[in-house]
Amino acid sequence: MSNIRTVCLRFNLDKPLHRAAFEYLKNMDKSKFYTQAAAMALKDYFERYLKKCDDPYFETREREEHFIEQIVEAVGTAVEEALPGFMAAYLTGLAKPYRQETPTVEQEPDLSDVDLDFIGE
Repeated sequence: MSNIRTVCLRFNLDKPLHRAAFEYLKNMDKSKFYTQAAAMALKDYFERYLKKCDDPYFETREREEHFIEQIVEAVGTAVEEALPGFMAAYLTGLAKPYRQETPTVEQEPDLSDVDLDFIGE
């Protein structure tokens, strides 16, 4: 007995999501990828759906991670753009290197030479 099941799909072309899905499937090579595409889409959808049911903050964290990736990329791009100019200025002596200044500690005055006789005994 074969372990293959047939499923019929129905698309309402008045709905944008259905129309887009139908267009993708219509333009595919049905002999190779039709079933694979549907299986991958359904598997991904339900895995995300179940994850969201188990963890209500899943999508929020996913958006935050995407936002952090965008920040890291933007900072990296800015550094890449600014680095040549900074290095040129540094090499020509226009930029001052960062030097950490050590705090000065005030020394106590030497009182051995001070006449303290005016203080009563």
